[in-house]
Amino acid sequence: MVFNTRSTLARHPLFTVQVERLSADERVALTYKRAKLLLQTHNLSALDVQHCSERFWRFYTDPVLSYDIGTFTLLLAHVGLAIGTLSRHLEARPDFRSLVEDFLRFDKVGLFMLTERGHGTDSFNIETTATCIADGGYILHTPREEASKFMPSSSPIFGIPKVALVMARLLENGNDLGCRYFVVPICNEKEMFRGITSIRLPPRSGTSPMDNCITYFNHVRLPPTALVSSTPFQIAAPSNPLAAWWDENWRIQLGTLLVAGPLLHGIKISAYIAAVYSMNRCITDRQNVRRPIFDFRTQQWPIASAVAVSLVYEIWYAEVIRESSNLDVPRPIRHAMAVIAKTTIVKSFLRITPELVERLGAQGTFETNFIARMQNDGVGGAIGEGELMGLCIRLLSELLLGRYTINLPPPHESLLSRHAHSLLDENKRLLSQLGGHRDTQFNSIILPQSQIVVEAMGHALAYSAARKAKLAQPLLDMFECAVIRRDSAWYSEVGDLSRLDQRMREAKAIESMLPDMKTYLSNLNVEDLVDSIPISSDENWKRYAAGLTAHSGNAASEEKVVNVMARL
Repeated sequence: MVFNTRSTLARHPLFTVQVERLSADERVALTYKRAKLLLQTHNLSALDVQHCSERFWRFYTDPVLSYDIGTFTLLLAHVGLAIGTLSRHLEARPDFRSLVEDFLRFDKVGLFMLTERGHGTDSFNIETTATCIADGGYILHTPREEASKFMPSSSPIFGIPKVALVMARLLENGNDLGCRYFVVPICNEKEMFRGITSIRLPPRSGTSPMDNCITYFNHVRLPPTALVSSTPFQIAAPSNPLAAWWDENWRIQLGTLLVAGPLLHGIKISAYIAAVYSMNRCITDRQNVRRPIFDFRTQQWPIASAVAVSLVYEIWYAEVIRESSNLDVPRPIRHAMAVIAKTTIVKSFLRITPELVERLGAQGTFETNFIARMQNDGVGGAIGEGELMGLCIRLLSELLLGRYTINLPPPHESLLSRHAHSLLDENKRLLSQLGGHRDTQFNSIILPQSQIVVEAMGHALAYSAARKAKLAQPLLDMFECAVIRRDSAWYSEVGDLSRLDQRMREAKAIESMLPDMKTYLSNLNVEDLVDSIPISSDENWKRYAAGLTAHSGNAASEEKVVNVMARL
């Protein structure tokens, strides 16, 4: 099993600190400390990163990462992208080894500078240039504001040197030789290196903070060895620039899949928190009997569906991880599976967490109780390593054009598989009636269906994986009901399930889960991450509240009470 279901760091002081009591910069500093701790704990080697070993996947699926998405984001770039991109060149480029070792020890932070402010997901058309000069080196330059590198944490204020892999357009004698990566020292422990400017961006509301920046290069001189290539002294224009761009960015497919990991753990933790809160929080009914609010179906539905969804996805995500490591599978298929997994899990997370927060009363809105912050952090998951909509548009377009196929479970295997096949077939028929994928109606009718079609494929694949793994039938039934809600109209029009049938199906699924709910909650394996959260018990809340700032005094009120009625 390469999916990490437990963390050894859940009770480490760096992860039990009450972050809401820290300043923004103190929290960013904590993020860097947590990142170093994780690297030391999991002890990765360059080969682990290059070949995505089980140790690599246990590192990236450590449940504690869901507690600080800033740390996860930092490590995603530092290990998965920076070390990962350099790793395949180490045999031919031993000069990179010392830098990679520094990265693995976290003596230096590796940044990955691909995206530009004016281009976003259109990274193929970046404008940063690296111009060849007479001595064999390069001049790295940002030609205009739109070409500035956007988001990587290039500030020098947290006491650690940073080195970036910067993608730039390689120019020689006016000829464009394509986009390449260059190793660029950014700052030492105290200040930026000459010619490089870092502008700190404001914090993203309600999230785990990072020192996100805009970075500019002003004619920065680089040595010939800065080019990330196994043959840095043999450069030529690629015959297929787009294919060459994807080859340079070979780690992005992996990053797309990695993003889903902490959000999957986020669903598990959120479901557990909502469950224990609902089982402990009571109301008094008209017979003066105290009843836990979990007795109400309106409370049971979001919790039961979140539990079922997370346990189904856990099985499927582990399977996708294994498939992603199979180099016999063509790269476009591996990337497609990463897109399907990311889309399905992230969109589920973004629907589930708001529904759970609504069931937690005022306490649920506070950062210390995890879900509210995780909900805001999860929005970044829809953007990181490729925006979901852009990824889904590209995937559906390639499937409809027949460039490759995804092996879905057969339609007769489940209602969810029938749904996925139906949506794909429907859009194939629509495309056949249009004038091709350049037709304006392709943009207006088919592309808006991209996400729901990709999600439907993910639901079918996830259900099939969980069914084959013999997950308990009540969980499968609950998962199925949660998916049906996503496209209720299709299941009514095509699946022969009326709206009433769907509601009755949900009621039956919940009833089947309730007798074993505590077992299912235990199977989430998140108790260690939750047991100190204030909302998880009255005892925890009282302990937490006792440490909050209290104000009291002996001032006498001088306000005069005006009897309004006396004036009438």
